[in-house]
Amino acid sequence: MLKFDVVTVFPEYLEPLKLSLMGKAIDDGLMSVDVHDLRDKTHDKHKTVDDSPYGGGPGMVMKPEPWGDMLDDLVNDETVLIIPTPSGKQFTHSMAANFATKKHIIFACGRYEGIDSRVAQHYKTRIRVEEVSIGDYVLAGGEVAVLVMVEAIARLIPGVLGNQESAVDDSFALGSMENLLEGQIYTRPPVWRDLEVPAILTSGDHAKVAAWRHEQAVERTRQNRPDLLGE
Repeated sequence: MLKFDVVTVFPEYLEPLKLSLMGKAIDDGLMSVDVHDLRDKTHDKHKTVDDSPYGGGPGMVMKPEPWGDMLDDLVNDETVLIIPTPSGKQFTHSMAANFATKKHIIFACGRYEGIDSRVAQHYKTRIRVEEVSIGDYVLAGGEVAVLVMVEAIARLIPGVLGNQESAVDDSFALGSMENLLEGQIYTRPPVWRDLEVPAILTSGDHAKVAAWRHEQAVERTRQNRPDLLGE
């Protein structure tokens, strides 16, 4: 079972982790999710978690003391600590697949200008720490990124998807036609608003269907992500 711990100053933000596919995975004992309020590790009446940055500059920085007290309670030898940040490594399908093989992941949700850098520096001496970005943009905090990453990781845990082949055929999956984007998809009815399902998909010729899907994947990749084709 993969155990997720999420540390945040807004625990309610993580409620969607109990819904849909992830909620079923929790109920089935394939994963667990515990959310922790960082303010529980503060020691002043205002429950302060931030302070002004050394060297000046705008915004506030999250203090290391509450983070250290919280993480010390949660970390073990098998922990991977993930810190969502726009300055981190790009989150990818292969990264999600790697995380899905782990036993314990802690997400540290920063706010304001982020978490004092000494937190990552300290825990890198004890466990694996990954600073990860879900895209080239800035969010108000790490919670949204955690929702994205947990869902991407959870669906790759064996048994979470009803049909594990679904993960193999996804865009960016290693088995998804040379890392191409997934092509066009269709279901019933055969005609909708004068638009017909491509005849090849109802031909029963599996080889031709596979070839057509590959062509469609290449074309969609060329239109939407030409960088994946080196163009």
